[in-house]
Amino acid sequence: MAAELLEQPVLGSRRLSNILVALMVTIGGIGFLFASLSSYLGRDLLPLGHPAGLVFVPQGLVMGLYSLAAALLATYLWAVITINVGSGSNRFDRSAGVVTISRRGFRKPISVEIPIKDIQAVKVEVRDGFNTRRRVSLRVRGRRDMPLTRVGEPLPLAQLEQDGAELARFLGVNLEGL
Repeated sequence: MAAELLEQPVLGSRRLSNILVALMVTIGGIGFLFASLSSYLGRDLLPLGHPAGLVFVPQGLVMGLYSLAAALLATYLWAVITINVGSGSNRFDRSAGVVTISRRGFRKPISVEIPIKDIQAVKVEVRDGFNTRRRVSLRVRGRRDMPLTRVGEPLPLAQLEQDGAELARFLGVNLEGL
């Protein structure tokens, strides 16, 4: 007897690359803040360079504004990472006849239910170049294609093909795009 349920977890924004970017923005913002304070106080608070030699107006003031912008951006990045925006799952339940796509949004969870009978095909999309796109999506009658893969780092081609073929076999529909 074949399995009646297939569940695929989807990775969200809690990835090493996002954590490293948030960390760099945070450290850069702190550096700009110390440069601004050094300029204002006339003492070097940073071990590198000589920020106390900067004239507070306009250079130290601009450094302070850069630190404020970095603090706001870092706060947003850390919030997105903490909430893990984009994480969720794709749940294919043949016994209930429904596909449930759920993701964690910034403010609230997002959940879409699609009857399996409305699924026409599994589509594998590969577009290389400057704006690379590699994704698996569902072609649904009366709706736009529903993407199933995570946003961000593109999947390896072999993994993408394998995931698409496995899903098409499970749902009993055609595989498009290869």
